Amino acid sequence: MTLQIGFLLFPGIQQLDLTGPYDVLGSLPDVKLHLIWKDLAPITSSTGMVFAPTMTYGQCPVLDVICVPGGSGVGALMEDPQTLDFLNVQSLTARYVTSVCTGSLVLGAAGLLRGRRATTHWAFHDILATLGALPVQERVVRDGNLFTGGGITAGIDFALTLAAELYSEAAAQLVQLQLEYAPAPPFNAGRPDTAPAHVLEEANKRTVESRKTRSEIAARAATRLG
Repeated sequence: MTLQIGFLLFPGIQQLDLTGPYDVLGSLPDVKLHLIWKDLAPITSSTGMVFAPTMTYGQCPVLDVICVPGGSGVGALMEDPQTLDFLNVQSLTARYVTSVCTGSLVLGAAGLLRGRRATTHWAFHDILATLGALPVQERVVRDGNLFTGGGITAGIDFALTLAAELYSEAAAQLVQLQLEYAPAPPFNAGRPDTAPAHVLEEANKRTVESRKTRSEIAARAATRLG
């Protein structure tokens, strides 16, 4: 039976949060991938790449996997009733509820992380607790049928982990080999605990405003969720 896998698409999405897992899961046998949004108008990512939704919320079938990527547009999603309702409805029947990067904040705003282990991008990790989650500093975190991936590139690790769950480790390893996913970065600066101090300082400066905004949104969501 064909697996129905849906990715939430939205203005300001981080394209690699979407396209990394999309390539991994789309390489599995007998899957149907959907890009889902409120309407079918083109969507522009945070870096200018344009995507076309394949269906609306109302057209979406019952999904085996629902995935929420992150990006600059997650703040608006965290307070969007239509999106939060859609996620809640799909979560009732989905085999797996998942996210990449700051997409977990949207799951949290929908009330889907309360009392559950989760992760997100390092710069926003502390916001998870506000939303009732149990924050875990790992690249991929599983709690039952909830899978959350860390920041951006962790989406590939997340998708391979999920692929092994959906099929087998051998199937996931085959996809990994086909994609030649063998990270060997030129710098050891991919985590705040390994990046040079001046690089971390600059990265923190760049997230000051988004951290403030998302923290305020998360606080409002926590009040709404009770």
